This record gives sequence, C-alpha cells and structure tokens, in this order.
Amino acid sequence: MNRRFAALTAAVAAAALVSAACGGASGDTKDAASGAATAKSAADLGGLDKLVEAAKKEGTLNVIALPHDWANYGELLDAFKKKYGLKVTEANPEGSSQDEVNAVKQLKGQDRAPDVLDLGSAFALTAAQDDLLAPYKVATFADVPDAQKDADGQWVNDYGGYISIGYDAKKVPNPPKSFADLKKPEYAGKIALNGDPTKAGAAFAGVYAAALGNGGSFADIKPGISYFGDLKKSGNFIPVQASAATVESGQTPITLDWDYLQAGYAKKLEGKVDWKVAVPADGVYSNFYCQAISKTAPHPAAARLWQEFLFSDEGQNLFLKGLSRPARLPKMETAGTADKASLAALPQIPGDTKFPTNDQIDAAKKVVADEWAKAVG
Repeated sequence: MNRRFAALTAAVAAAALVSAACGGASGDTKDAASGAATAKSAADLGGLDKLVEAAKKEGTLNVIALPHDWANYGELLDAFKKKYGLKVTEANPEGSSQDEVNAVKQLKGQDRAPDVLDLGSAFALTAAQDDLLAPYKVATFADVPDAQKDADGQWVNDYGGYISIGYDAKKVPNPPKSFADLKKPEYAGKIALNGDPTKAGAAFAGVYAAALGNGGSFADIKPGISYFGDLKKSGNFIPVQASAATVESGQTPITLDWDYLQAGYAKKLEGKVDWKVAVPADGVYSNFYCQAISKTAPHPAAARLWQEFLFSDEGQNLFLKGLSRPARLPKMETAGTADKASLAALPQIPGDTKFPTNDQIDAAKKVVADEWAKAVG
C-alpha cells in the first residue's frame, strides 16, 4: 500500500472527538448501544465517553486470529482489558485472514461471531467487496494516508513491516541473504512460509516479494509462484506453516515472514534458538495489515472502542514496541508522541520502498488463487 502522509494531525482529530463528547447527541447508554451498529464515528454516539459506556454495557469483545506474539498483540489485548474492563474472547489465534472472513460469514447472527478483524490487505479488499465490513472512522482517521484506508473506513491500515528471511544461525551456518541464495541445494528441506498464500496475508506477501526478486512486478506476481514451484521441486521448500513453535523445534530453520514477527521469534526464543533476520536485497516488499469491524458484529460498541484504542497513541506505540511500523508513525514522530526506544529498535531498511496499489493487490490475489496449487501442490 502507498505510504503518502495525510494532511491533518492527530490533535485536530482528537479535538473534534472531544468536542463531540462534550456537546454531542444526548441519550442514555442503552440508546448508544442500540445505535452502535450503525455508528460511523464515536461522535454519532455522543462522543468517546458514550462509546465507552455502551461497550461496557455489552461487556465483551470477540477477536479472532490474534497470536499474542504477533506485533505485540498479547500486550495490546492486556492493555485494552485493563483500561476498559471488558472481557475479550479470543478465537482461533493461529487462524489466517481467510479463516477470519469465513468466520464472519458462517457465524453471522451468533453471539460468538467475530466483532473485529485483522486482515491482510488483499483479504480486506475482498471482504469490503463482499459487504462484510462496517464503515467507521476513528478519532485519528485523518492521520492515516488516503492510500492506506477505505474512504468510508471499512478497512484501515494499522501496522506493517517488510518480508524478511529468518534463519537459525546454528542450523544454517551459511545464511541466505537473498531469494537467489534460497535456491542453493544446501537449504534442502529447510524453507517455509507463514501459511498458505491463498489464505494467509503473510504468505501472500512472501510470494509477492519473491516475484519482485525474480523478474516480476506489482503487476505480475506469477514469477513468485513459479519461484516457489521450483523450490518445491528442488526439495528446498516445505509445506509447513512457520511459527515460533516450528522455529523452536527446528522444523523450519529458514522462514520467509514479516520482519517484526521474525524479530519477535528472536526475542521469544532467546537462549534457545539463535534466530537472525535479513531483508532480501533482491525482493524488498512491504505492506500493512488492516483493521476492520464486522458489519454484523454481536458487540458493535466494543468493536468500535477496540478500533479507537488501536489507533490511539497508546495502541500505536504498543504496535511499535512489537517492532512493527504503525500507520500513524510519521504523524506521531512529528508530534513527538512515538516511543523513542521502540523507534530506535526498528530494523533499518536502505533506500526507498515502493508499494502496490489496491487494484494490483486484488489482481495478484486472484492469480495466486488460480495458480498456486498447480505450481506448488
């Protein structure tokens, strides 16, 4: 996704919200709760305080596919529960973006259906096209560049990173630094993606990065599919979903995954696995994950409060602490609200980074859906 920076500051957006809270619509908590399902901003409910009241009346937030070691979600969830006193029900923490979309469709009308979604960009676009998402603008919506959000707030980029090569330095004494290196016979049976690219955003991004490193482009992902087809034939690529557990067990000594997840593995497994991370110079690919609210969320106020929390300075700094790059980071740096220690810990990426358009991502997803199984099995 393109990283152009929006014009307005967080202070302006926050001031507008505070004004709405002080002089906005009247009505009790019951009225706010009943209107939450159609609220397009906290101001529609009378302001942030009314939104908090309505969310507390609901009492619960249902999340899905949020591993605690992914972008610091464990600390984010704990902070949200402590701040607002809501119960958070966590479903399928190791699930994929497609699993999230499936859950919205299959559990519609049930109290255990997901309230909120964390989706790879390609899957967020599809979910919006399928009319599964609710339009909602958080107080800091203006801080997110136009190219990183749906104009009505059906999905909004929240945190991102770069596809990287992670490796166990003890098991891989001659570490790969590029997609070209990964073709070497010495890496037989060692290379894995984080999931199936037809279902998981991280794996889809790995294929996109491989395309860029093998003569492809944002408009042509097929070389990435062919690349993994060749790696599978050579025996280098293994169909195992990479995770901290597979890294620790030695099952996946080389992984292609987001740099912030790789850095998280290194921290989590310190003393057990000597995990190193490198961004491949021949396939630099970056993208963001999207936050979204289910249009049929059983707890619509809690869903909207969760979004407000994630896009607040507190939430964005917790993503930053997890070594991901929050969408509001440029604005927060300018305002001096970004955590300096976390900022200094981010991996440095040389040169300029380019990003695919939404149309290119959507087209690439369709190509992967059609071609992946035929090429890789």
